[in-house]
Amino acid sequence: MPRISGVDIPEEKRVDIALTHLYGVGRKNVVKLLQKATVDPAKRARDLTEEEVSKIQKILDTAFKVEGDLRREIQENIKRLKQINSYRGRRHTLNLPVRGQRTRTNARTKRGKRVTIGALKKDDLLKKQKVEEVSTSAATTPKKE
Repeated sequence: MPRISGVDIPEEKRVDIALTHLYGVGRKNVVKLLQKATVDPAKRARDLTEEEVSKIQKILDTAFKVEGDLRREIQENIKRLKQINSYRGRRHTLNLPVRGQRTRTNARTKRGKRVTIGALKKDDLLKKQKVEEVSTSAATTPKKE
């Protein structure tokens, strides 16, 4: 497996698809990258020579922010938004959608599993009552010695 920017790219895929496994590199960036490196996009990743891999690595290092650097920059941006107490920063802090999506319904990905407030479902109510009955009957019955 060729290793580029600290990531093993899949060798059975075409180079233009395999490079999208790098964080921050999409299909559009791959086209520009391969044109600069003069590498055939239809070539399989396993067929890349060491020279081609080093060309791609050099161009990635100079022209693009990828992997750790990009992740760090994004985290710093979010941290800055939280620090200046902007609306977006507060939404990040509260773990709510940041980009204006509705939250009355949906937003389950950000908010997590539903928590029922108030009413209990019949099954849950029956289970709760049984547990309470068992615990009160165990507490009132005298122990035999």
